[in-house]
Amino acid sequence: MYLYHYGLRELPFTLTPNTNFYLGLAPHNEALAVLLTALKTGEGFLKVIGEVGTGKTLLCRKLLNDIPDHFVTAYIPNPYLSPDELRRAVAVELGVKQAQRMSVQLLTQRIQTRLLELHSKGHSVVLIVDEAQALPEESLEALRLFTNLETESRKLLQVVMFAQPELDARLAEQHFRQLRQRITFSYQLRPMTAEEVEHYISHRLNIAGYKGAALFSSKLCQKLTKTSKGIPRLVNVLCHKMLMLGYGEGQYELTQKHLALAAKDTEDTAPVGSIRGFWSKLTVGNLAIALLIILLVLFGATWPFLPVGEFM
Repeated sequence: MYLYHYGLRELPFTLTPNTNFYLGLAPHNEALAVLLTALKTGEGFLKVIGEVGTGKTLLCRKLLNDIPDHFVTAYIPNPYLSPDELRRAVAVELGVKQAQRMSVQLLTQRIQTRLLELHSKGHSVVLIVDEAQALPEESLEALRLFTNLETESRKLLQVVMFAQPELDARLAEQHFRQLRQRITFSYQLRPMTAEEVEHYISHRLNIAGYKGAALFSSKLCQKLTKTSKGIPRLVNVLCHKMLMLGYGEGQYELTQKHLALAAKDTEDTAPVGSIRGFWSKLTVGNLAIALLIILLVLFGATWPFLPVGEFM
């Protein structure tokens, strides 16, 4: 790989949501501040909506890391669960013993007992659901019923949902109006600006150990922003491929030529622009790298030596 070529300790643009690479850009800092403030008020439902690749999972993990100590968290990363499976998953997260063996009625009682126990010890309980747009309809209703558990002054369970915009479309339906009206705080993640993309790339390279001159110029970052639409995951994908191409050519400063090749091989990117005559100028080296990347994608291979996961 290109680590030695660029003087890196680790790969800077993996798709795994590693909080060591977290950068407090405005949209993520604002979302985190909204969540922490809302949780302190004891509200029932909170949600963060963002397009695919905007960093919801990384923000979710950042929340789990930064939440104050008096909060007890239950984390559901895969919400494609039936109501019964959802209840049992929550019970397990809260430490309810033998949750998989109880009847639904007994399980609900044990969950409430556990919530009251935690409340009596001064704890607030937060259920965090990632990819909440995947929740089946019946499970969304079960999630709403969880928030009926309360004392005279406070909810026993707060729910934070991270989801794609499809969740808003579902909640707009008439039969979800009770759940919709219980969502007291909401935040919409936006794509990155060109300045943020440049800062983001520089930050990840620095965390990965890069010490040299800028690999991505400001002008190239502007073009990369348009090509990636400011989506962090697409920025990662394009930057990784561009570094591979630069390494294949023995170059250190990356160019629009590398971006055009990377974008041509990446789904959901915007056109880079006219590259007429570009293919005729390709060297054997970078053409070989380009063909390697295309073959990897066509045959479903994972990134070379790269763990695949949800971004950010």
